[in-house]
Amino acid sequence: MSSSERGLAGIETHMLAAPEIDRPGHDPSGKPVPTSELALRFSGVGHRYGSRVALDHLDIAVPRGETVALLGPNGAGKSTAIALLLGLRKPHAGKVEVLGTTPRRAVAQGRVGAMLQTGSGSGLPPGVRVEAVLRLVQRLYRHPAPFDATVERAGIGEFLGRQTQRLSGGQAQRVRFAIAIAGDPELVFLDEPTAAMDVSGRRAFWRMIRTYGEEGRTIVFATHHLEEADQNAGRVVVVNHGRVVADGPGATLKAAVVARRVRFVCKRPDRELLDSLEGVTDVRVNGTGVVIDSLDADATVQALVQRRVGFKDLEVTGAGLEDAFIALTGAEPNHLAEDR
Repeated sequence: MSSSERGLAGIETHMLAAPEIDRPGHDPSGKPVPTSELALRFSGVGHRYGSRVALDHLDIAVPRGETVALLGPNGAGKSTAIALLLGLRKPHAGKVEVLGTTPRRAVAQGRVGAMLQTGSGSGLPPGVRVEAVLRLVQRLYRHPAPFDATVERAGIGEFLGRQTQRLSGGQAQRVRFAIAIAGDPELVFLDEPTAAMDVSGRRAFWRMIRTYGEEGRTIVFATHHLEEADQNAGRVVVVNHGRVVADGPGATLKAAVVARRVRFVCKRPDRELLDSLEGVTDVRVNGTGVVIDSLDADATVQALVQRRVGFKDLEVTGAGLEDAFIALTGAEPNHLAEDR
């Protein structure tokens, strides 16, 4: 058996048992959403690993066509939630529905695609050309998306003839995305989809995802890049200790953080004086750079002038999604890594 044949055989045994596939709540505002309009729903879902609670009466409803970011610190339950949505685990309490049916049935019908984390490798079989991998995956579905459409959506046309082990990290992620959408799914899960990508690669990837979502697909992604969640999701769901602690547009979550940030440059910053200004809750000084968190930015700036603090390059901004995340969970963003 050639290396290519061994690689292709590896895909067939690696993929979940794939019989020939046949395709046949409440939103964040509090309004009820008919079940037929929901892409997924958790209703009072609980799950444990021994004595440790991973999900604690989790309630989430996602209407069809939404792009949703799932955030949470280490151990928040994100990975468990994704495993339940893909039918890889069963809840110990409550109910999980995907596209109006059970997760296992929705996956078996080819209506769900997933791009999960693969550890240190690319998750692709070595010694096989990209085109061969994608065509094999398509044969597992009775009604796959047209090959050329999948290639165009994933932006992999330039390296179809390349062997998988010769792909860059960003190219491998694009191929994995092509595999996830090969069955023309209605719902796609992406777990840390831009891992191993540089800045330009991440931007190109999210342009591709936005275009795919504009076709009416539902996209749910977990990421530790808060900026990605803010820029690419119409809705951000923050999970902590197995429960939803915030759910809404990124702008709404940021607005919930009352403090505003005042930045400026000062030749000789006096931390004690700055800390005494009206509205100030925190002062950080780095050389001549000053960052102040204030509950009343207008009063703070006025006090700067009245106290004759010499400053330039003044900038006043609202809280970022990172600030909202810390306020909601008490965890630093670097604790957004893989969890259970």
